[in-house]
Amino acid sequence: MNSMLLMALLLMVVGFFIILKISPIEILDYIKNIKTNKKESIRQKVLSVTQKKKSKGIKRLVEETREILRMTGKENRFFITMLISVIASVIGIFFALLMNNMLLIPILSIGFALIPFWYVKLVATKWKNELNDELETALSVITTSYMRSDSIITAIEENIDYINPPVDEVFKSFMMDSKLINANIKMALEKLRSKIDSDVFRQWVDAIIDCQEDKNLKSTLTPIVTKLSDMRIVSGELNNMLHEPIKEFMMMASLLIGNIPLIYFLNKDWYHSLMFTPIGKGVLGICTVVLFISIAGVVKQSKPVEYRR
Repeated sequence: MNSMLLMALLLMVVGFFIILKISPIEILDYIKNIKTNKKESIRQKVLSVTQKKKSKGIKRLVEETREILRMTGKENRFFITMLISVIASVIGIFFALLMNNMLLIPILSIGFALIPFWYVKLVATKWKNELNDELETALSVITTSYMRSDSIITAIEENIDYINPPVDEVFKSFMMDSKLINANIKMALEKLRSKIDSDVFRQWVDAIIDCQEDKNLKSTLTPIVTKLSDMRIVSGELNNMLHEPIKEFMMMASLLIGNIPLIYFLNKDWYHSLMFTPIGKGVLGICTVVLFISIAGVVKQSKPVEYRR
């Protein structure tokens, strides 16, 4: 009965957040920014204005997820991700109540709530690697044509049929802008520069803009495209290096979770001690915390290789 009341209370709170369009992150920021009687010194005020403070922990994960969805053109799905996160948190609390382990309530609620954000980051890693591979092909063929024709529009027209999504839409948009909207190639290139979140791509577009003034700078394009090849090689080597550690982690996590029902069949006294005694509940809580921290570490290490200027 108590568990049902708690579930009803949580769902009611979630409903209020959805109806009023209030973000839990905004509430946490407001509470964090509430000042007491302590006054900031002039130095602290200057630092707070001139230096951008980096987010940490859960707030940073949420901001990274929002940015990933924005870059992939799916920013409208951020609300759905937040909703799934809240539902997963309620499910985690429900599991903790089923096991009658109050220590697991905050652990499972936070851990389950982070699962949707971890999933988005893992999917984004795969998407980013595919984008870099296609970007390498597109820039390579366009650069080759540009070295011959001295016209970026001609170079893109000759190869637009061989460029695959999502890169093809970017160059098609550039062609539409340069032909039908604005004949100024530099302005169209500046607009093209912001279409893909890649330092190598932005550097390549900057070099193309410079080439509009001096055609002798075409020789700088090929080394820039080569950076994408280097990224692909390093990414492949990194994936091979991480394959075995990730495989071992998945095996250890499966053994950790699978041992709980296995103990029930091997020795019911041990199972009773693990599930119903304070020490056993504490051991379960520690193991669950370690498991979620390990998952966060795996997600962090699975990020794509990027070239930074």
